[in-house]
Amino acid sequence: MSASYRPKSALGRAVHAFEETAIAALLGLMTLVTFVNVVLRYVFNTGLIWGLEVTLVLFAWLVLFGIAYGFKITMHLGVDALLNMATRGTRRVLSLVALGICLAYAALLMKGAWDYWAPFANLAPTTGRWFPTGFEDMKPWDYRGYVPTERIPIPEVLRGPLEYLFLPEGEDPYEKLPVAVPYAMVPLAAALILFRLVQAGWRIVTGRQEWLIVSHEAEDAVAEAAAARKES
Repeated sequence: MSASYRPKSALGRAVHAFEETAIAALLGLMTLVTFVNVVLRYVFNTGLIWGLEVTLVLFAWLVLFGIAYGFKITMHLGVDALLNMATRGTRRVLSLVALGICLAYAALLMKGAWDYWAPFANLAPTTGRWFPTGFEDMKPWDYRGYVPTERIPIPEVLRGPLEYLFLPEGEDPYEKLPVAVPYAMVPLAAALILFRLVQAGWRIVTGRQEWLIVSHEAEDAVAEAAAARKES
C-alpha cells in the first residue's frame, strides 16, 4: 500500500471519499476564515473576534484526523534500512513487533484522550492506571459543568442540542460554544488511530502488506521525474 491507496469495496470507497472530503473541508474552512479575517482587518478595520480560535480548532482537527488517515494509506515516514536487509520472514516478524508496540501506545493514547475529554462533556473518566478497568464513580462536584470556549459563539441551530447534552440542570446557558465540542476530536482521533493500526495489522497477518508504515516520497519523486524526463 502507498499514498495512492484506493479501496476496492463500495463501502471502502465511500469511507475513503468521506475522509478525503473532511480533510479538504477542514483545510478549506481554515483558509477561508483566515482570508476573511485578514480582509476585514485591513480593509474594513474590523474582524472576526472568534476567527483565530476557530482557525486553531480547525488546524488541530486537521492534524489529528490526518494522523489517522496517514496510518490508513501508509503515508507516514518510516526507517526501513533494517527491514530492507532482512529476509521476508524476518521482515514480517519485525513488522508485527512494531505493530504490537504501536497498538500498546495507541491504546494508552485512547485512554488518556478519553480521560482528558470526558470531564468537559460531563462523562466519567476510566479507572486503571495503564488500561481502562471501568469508569469512575463521579460525584456532583467532580463534573466540570458547561465549560465555554473563549470566543466561539454557539450557532443557533446547535444551541438546543448542545445545551441538552452539556449543560447541567440548574446552570444558566452560555453564549459560547462548549469546549467539549472541539475537544471531542481528541478521543475520536485516538480511536481512529487505534482502528487503523488494527486494520494494518490484519493486512500484515494475512500477507497483504509487508510492513507497518513506510513512505518513499523521495524515491517516488525521483522515479516520477525520471519518467517525465523520458517522455519529454
